[in-house]
Amino acid sequence: MKLFRIRGGVHPQEHKQLSAHKAIEVMPMPELLRIPLQQHIGSPAVPVVRKGDSVLKGQLLAHAQGMISAPVHAPTSGRIIAIGKHIAPHPSGLPVRTITLKADGNDRWIDLPGPVDPFTLDANEISERVAAAGIVGMGGASFPSAVKLNLGKRFSLHTLVINGAECEPYLTCDDRLMREHATEILDGVRIMMRALGVAHCLFAIESNKAQAHEAISKAAGNHNGIRTVKVPVRYPMGSEKHLVQTLTGEETPARALTADIGVVVHNVATAFAVHEAVRFHLPLISRVVTVSGGAIKHPRNLRVAVGTPVRELLAHCGGFREEPARLLSGGPMMGQPIINTGIPVVKGSNAVLALTAAETATHPAMPCIRCGSCVKACPCGLVPVEISARTRHGDLQGAADLGLMDCISCGSCAYVCPSHLPLVQYFNYAKGELTARQRAEHKQKETKRLAEQRAERIAREKKAKREAMMRRRQAARKRTKSEKAGANV
Repeated sequence: MKLFRIRGGVHPQEHKQLSAHKAIEVMPMPELLRIPLQQHIGSPAVPVVRKGDSVLKGQLLAHAQGMISAPVHAPTSGRIIAIGKHIAPHPSGLPVRTITLKADGNDRWIDLPGPVDPFTLDANEISERVAAAGIVGMGGASFPSAVKLNLGKRFSLHTLVINGAECEPYLTCDDRLMREHATEILDGVRIMMRALGVAHCLFAIESNKAQAHEAISKAAGNHNGIRTVKVPVRYPMGSEKHLVQTLTGEETPARALTADIGVVVHNVATAFAVHEAVRFHLPLISRVVTVSGGAIKHPRNLRVAVGTPVRELLAHCGGFREEPARLLSGGPMMGQPIINTGIPVVKGSNAVLALTAAETATHPAMPCIRCGSCVKACPCGLVPVEISARTRHGDLQGAADLGLMDCISCGSCAYVCPSHLPLVQYFNYAKGELTARQRAEHKQKETKRLAEQRAERIAREKKAKREAMMRRRQAARKRTKSEKAGANV
């Protein structure tokens, strides 16, 4: 199959050998689970349980709120001991509404219906089961998967792409999942193809994962329409728009979806979760997480219950060889700093990294020398040197005019910058500030619109009152005239 070259990108040291040889290990259930109600893009889930309630494994704890949302289920049996604020896996470290579950050690399931043949279900039934299971994109985006499975109703789709690139350094959770659960993943792929109404699937795996490629190719067997493809080892190959461009040669327009060009992308872990949900009615209550980095004593790939505190993962891996210079949730290129190891694993968590000072190689920022390295590295064809200059000088609109909002925050520009400028931080700040300004402007316009509507309503009511009064007066005059006429007779 012909592949198409994407612009830019980098090839950082992989460091995958630390954990790639480690089979997935089921981590023991912790005593306390902190289950955030916001584990997805969209509105937070709404609790259906109360403090003191006893729950079973797989039981619904909170239902979805609106279309872009996802329900939350109990990862084990136990008792709800709190519903309140707790620190979230977010760089701000701010607390979010969280359900705290104390495990009873029995791990008792709710009564589940028997297995079903997913290929007797129609597209709506499949997406409903995926939505009920609380499945979100497990590559990190955390977008509710059922919404993407319904895109066939709005777009003319022809291809499903399964993202097995896993291009971030250190991460091996998807690699191990493909090696160990290829048959289940392929079953999930076929289920998603049925839901989307597409006949073709491209299963993309970076060429440094030979064993995963072999396992998936064998599992795909003679399934018509499913083709495994080795893609180049280059970051950020896992970005869905760049992966689609590599496979098809088609570029997704700015601010558009890959569905606009007929393609939908899902992660391999999402496919595995769809298999479990649709065939066996299992909600998404655990996931595979890579725990790695030079500071970790025993790097591993762990199947972890959602809500498990990060400190439990670190302890299970033997703690630290040395004090880490940086703790990250996710990969080193796009991961978020962990400021408190009490934060829980959520559905979108794919790694916990403890990096040494040698691995982080931090340097003080120097003045930009305008070498253009960031321009060559940017996979989106932007000019980071100019965008960052406008951002630093407060010209956020100028930065936006140069394509700021098309930046995917992959970090390629910062990786190659010889001046060690924190370009991604500049861009994330600018995007956040622009979004805040747009919200404030929208709020101002909405307030003005509501005030104008209120003024118009008051004016209408006054006019209606005047007209009603005029009608009453006219009716009174008519009655008076009629009475006078009757008296004269």
